[in-house]
Amino acid sequence: MIHPQTLNLRHALTTRRIYRDAAELTLVALAFLLYFIVRANVVDRPDLALANARDIVDLERGLGIFTEPGWQDAIIDHRLLVRSFNFVYFWLDFPLIAVVGLVMYFKRRPYYTFARDAILISGAFALLCYALYPVAPPRLLPETGLIDTLQAYSNLSYQAQSTQFFVNPYAAMPSLHVGWSILLAIGVTMAYPGSRIVLLLALLHPLAQSASTVFTGNHYFLDGAGGLVAAAIGLAGALALQRYGYPALKRALASEEREAQT
Repeated sequence: MIHPQTLNLRHALTTRRIYRDAAELTLVALAFLLYFIVRANVVDRPDLALANARDIVDLERGLGIFTEPGWQDAIIDHRLLVRSFNFVYFWLDFPLIAVVGLVMYFKRRPYYTFARDAILISGAFALLCYALYPVAPPRLLPETGLIDTLQAYSNLSYQAQSTQFFVNPYAAMPSLHVGWSILLAIGVTMAYPGSRIVLLLALLHPLAQSASTVFTGNHYFLDGAGGLVAAAIGLAGALALQRYGYPALKRALASEEREAQT
């Protein structure tokens, strides 16, 4: 038996747009806040994170793909390029997701829901990885010779005193900068299938974001591959919710309301 107040709240959320919008935006904001808080406090094992980072470097050397230092060396004397990739890495990650998410929520609601679910599910998977396998980024591994270009050339830092509570410096694997940029690209191309401009930007953004993770000294190539895995898991989860989860929830809610009315 459903309490009448619960029915009234559900009715208000489903029939009054302002309540529904406020509830959705609040829940998503809380979900991301929880993600960043848990991400920042899930691990405090710098020795393990550095050891895991060295294992990744050794694996990349074995695969012949440990070229991150060469990538950074190629642009380090071109300050405009450096600052451009710093901008991409810092501002075209979560801030862009928030802006595009708001536009999709009000203009392309079904695609917003799909993209939201995929991003949140991939984030949950990444949290598990950060807890089980902390990895220091290249900029914190002295032998790589890579530097933190955000702090050195753009006065941007994830380790600023004001943001330390929300930052885990040992969360390089997987790279959600890569994973989320791919999910965002998929979401906007689904929402605007006929726009060539949207398609072009959707293709360019993950490429630029992937490059920025290496140029700024924040991720290894294998971290990007891990981001692809996280994105795939997020997509699979979002598809499962669309096909099975939400229809089952609607049937359950409709059944409860019928029971409450009898």
